[in-house]
Amino acid sequence: MNAEIIAVGSELLLGQIANTNAKFISSQLSELGINVYFHTVVGDNANRLQNAIKIAEERADLIIFSGGLGPTKDDLTKETIAKHLGVPLAFDHEALTYIEEFFARYGRPMTENNKKQALVLEGCKVLKNHHGMAPGMLLDKDNRTYILLPGPPKEIEPMFQFEAKPLLAKKVSDGGMIVSHVLRFYGIGEAELEVQVQDILDNQTNPTVAPLASDGEVTLRITAKAQSEDEAWELINAKKAEIQAIVGQYQYGVDDDSLTSKTVEMLLHNKLTISAAESLTAGLFQSELAEIPGVSGTLVGGFVTYTEQAKVNQLGIEQALLEQHGIVSSECAASMAANARKIMGTDIGIGLTGAAGSDSHDGQPAGTIWIGFAIGDDEPVTHKLQLSGMRNTNRLRAVKFACSYLMRLLEEKGYKRV
Repeated sequence: MNAEIIAVGSELLLGQIANTNAKFISSQLSELGINVYFHTVVGDNANRLQNAIKIAEERADLIIFSGGLGPTKDDLTKETIAKHLGVPLAFDHEALTYIEEFFARYGRPMTENNKKQALVLEGCKVLKNHHGMAPGMLLDKDNRTYILLPGPPKEIEPMFQFEAKPLLAKKVSDGGMIVSHVLRFYGIGEAELEVQVQDILDNQTNPTVAPLASDGEVTLRITAKAQSEDEAWELINAKKAEIQAIVGQYQYGVDDDSLTSKTVEMLLHNKLTISAAESLTAGLFQSELAEIPGVSGTLVGGFVTYTEQAKVNQLGIEQALLEQHGIVSSECAASMAANARKIMGTDIGIGLTGAAGSDSHDGQPAGTIWIGFAIGDDEPVTHKLQLSGMRNTNRLRAVKFACSYLMRLLEEKGYKRV
């Protein structure tokens, strides 16, 4: 099955919002083994949308639309598709009741145009919207499948995941099932990873293996087709073992794991507390950890010491050390980590300092970063990074490297990963 995604909305063409829906839908379709060859964006114009549909029908047997299902005049997706396919629109009474109850529940008057959201293509499978008002639709016609989805990500993502995706899975599985499993790597680039597993990529059949890079991380998605879930997992686990034998040292997690979530899990599992002293990251390390539920069991607190004087006053770093070695140095990172650990009374202290960019700092080129680790009473250790990229990208990558290095250091000391 070959798919095309058509995003409808002039705001996308004007650059007012990013087309994140296409990225999400593509990732979901790849798990089903459905090819996506084209993304199209069209404004709120019926003629241009109809032309886009005609083009898509020439090259895809699954066409997915996002946006244009709302109550206003510029929401014209289903009307245009109905006219193009010659399929009338009819009220879905369940959706209409849901909309009426929504307005009644919040004591707001319901304008007549809101009823428009309950109109669906006659004969379609209605996709329920549990996070908004406009339902989605799936219609099979003339050997093609048309799926209409709302625009807001908070509505489209659960609707596709739980309403549309199971229906598509039945279409492509031939009575069997498709299972996907994602391996997550850090500390190795996409190109290097691909070279390392090139033989696997060149000789894949079932399961398939697809690499993907995002925010300095790399993933490999393994997708297996089988008659049962157990059979699918047998295929996946065999391929996973092949991959891990080659690049397993870079793998930190699977599926929805993140570097911060795995770091917090490891710290909690080993009953370790942590504190941080941050310069270039300005609290980002602690902020990223704080997104993980339960982090209060390990994260005690820390410092944002952006200037030289703050490092002296808050952390007690000796002025002579900074004058001799500089702020962007191994010695400064080590002292930040050790002093944060001592002041906060934690098992681990982290120190992050560097030149995020775009200019040099303290005589060091942009992208020079030092991360210090003080674990127990051991001498602090440091790691140097030389990154290239935008300022905030470097800051986020520094946080991810800190998590990756910390887990490896703890593992070397005999602590268990979860």
